[in-house]
Amino acid sequence: MRLSDFKALTFDCYGTLIDWESGMIEALKPLTAKVAPTLSRNAILEAHARHESMQQRFTPAKAYRELLAAVYKRLAEEWRVTVTWEDCLTYGRSVGDWPAFADSASALQYLKRYYKLVILSNVDNASFALSNRRLQVAFDAIYAAEDIGSYKPDLRNFEYMLENVATLGVKKEEILHTAESMFHDHAPANSMGLKSAWIYRRHADEGFGATQHPGRMPTYDFVFNSMADLVKAHQAELGA
Repeated sequence: MRLSDFKALTFDCYGTLIDWESGMIEALKPLTAKVAPTLSRNAILEAHARHESMQQRFTPAKAYRELLAAVYKRLAEEWRVTVTWEDCLTYGRSVGDWPAFADSASALQYLKRYYKLVILSNVDNASFALSNRRLQVAFDAIYAAEDIGSYKPDLRNFEYMLENVATLGVKKEEILHTAESMFHDHAPANSMGLKSAWIYRRHADEGFGATQHPGRMPTYDFVFNSMADLVKAHQAELGA
């Protein structure tokens, strides 16, 4: 199997293209600064993952920026910190401030020459529009959780993507789902029979960070530590 066998790359955005963990840690500082004893970075991210996943299950139609506000409230309660609802809303609006990984924009610009590029993300459209400015590429399609009424790993999100990508002239077997999260992306990709590439952004860290443990580890067809590594592999194929 070769990268050049595919016609479309469907991307998770947050954790894969946008460094959401660094963005979360920065935006949570008004809350975490009040917690004693001091929490480790991974402890913060794991607590966030737990509350976010639960909130997505219970309120699947809630826009992501509003869902994040609820997550902030739940974290404050867990850590016994007093916050206002405006504090919660401010956190929900922070998505646009989350940075892109340093290699994301250039990698996407290169890949755009060879593939249709599609976003399948647990986000609302307004928040993604802010992130897209940092990615500096025109995606061929953007499928947000807000459009679907559910959050990954719900298979509805992947079914929605497959039906719509077909209108772009791309068959299921021509798609390579490209993502960091085992929980949100690779496990459901396995269930849907999709080929996938793991962008292993957390290769130098422990645990699953801002995503839930997937349970049994999913399989994947390619693994790269960065988007830059994916590009190098594609260039090597062309050179060969």
